[in-house]
Amino acid sequence: MVDIAERPTRLVGPPTVPRAAPDSAVPGRAGRLLGIGAKVLHRTVAIAALAAIWEGAPRLGLVDRVFLPPLSEVLVAWWELLRSGQLAEHVGASLTRSLAGLGLAVLTAIPLGLLIGWYRPLAELLSPLLEVFRNTAALALLPVFVLILGLGETSKIALVLYACSWPILLNTIAGVKGVDPLLIRSARSMGLNHLRLFQKVILPAAVPTIFTGVRLAGAYSILVLVAAEMVGAKAGLGYLINYAQYNFAIADMYSGIITISAIGLVVNQLLVALERRFSTWRVDVSAG
Repeated sequence: MVDIAERPTRLVGPPTVPRAAPDSAVPGRAGRLLGIGAKVLHRTVAIAALAAIWEGAPRLGLVDRVFLPPLSEVLVAWWELLRSGQLAEHVGASLTRSLAGLGLAVLTAIPLGLLIGWYRPLAELLSPLLEVFRNTAALALLPVFVLILGLGETSKIALVLYACSWPILLNTIAGVKGVDPLLIRSARSMGLNHLRLFQKVILPAAVPTIFTGVRLAGAYSILVLVAAEMVGAKAGLGYLINYAQYNFAIADMYSGIITISAIGLVVNQLLVALERRFSTWRVDVSAG
């Protein structure tokens, strides 16, 4: 037997107070801010270089500043147009027409593209007609739209609708037909009917390609509309550019061009964010 008195007694010292962890929140936040700043700098360096060339080339006499004013003078003219309210009026008119045509194209071309891509008999029926119209430039049909629909808003929205429908339609068809056959066979082996197969497999897999077409259509909606607004329009960015050219207001002309580029950039970024929202299942495999 072991005597209880012979057992070693454990010395109990004062309770240890845990040492405070070093404050790493500030360095971590600073590192994130530096990372964001480096990313922004990386993405804007090309634009900054273009702005510097635009500002310096006319001032150094490399180009005639009558036909290409320095960027600072263009920005001053842009601010004057904005302050007077003219720029807002023209932008509002162009966006109304552009978004109306793009929205109608999305509502009509995506369902039609899904049907054509999914049902082979419909694709075989409409394929010759699609090949005829897809190779016809939208601006070549501008006189036709004007003759049939007049010089008002209807012809301009219809022209944007026509131009935007083709990239959306063709990319939707390609997205449906480009689904991995292994996914389709696997879904059918699990007992999915045609409706559930289309809903759970075909449509999600085609979303990235569909949004590619929508982004292309967003660019077309601005470019085609600007050309249409140069004929028989009384407001819009195309009218502003054309009017400034005829009146030799070169700075105002470049102001309209810059505004169109900015609108196109904003629309593209909004569509990219929307695509990420609807395709969260995708894995980004791009390097770096």
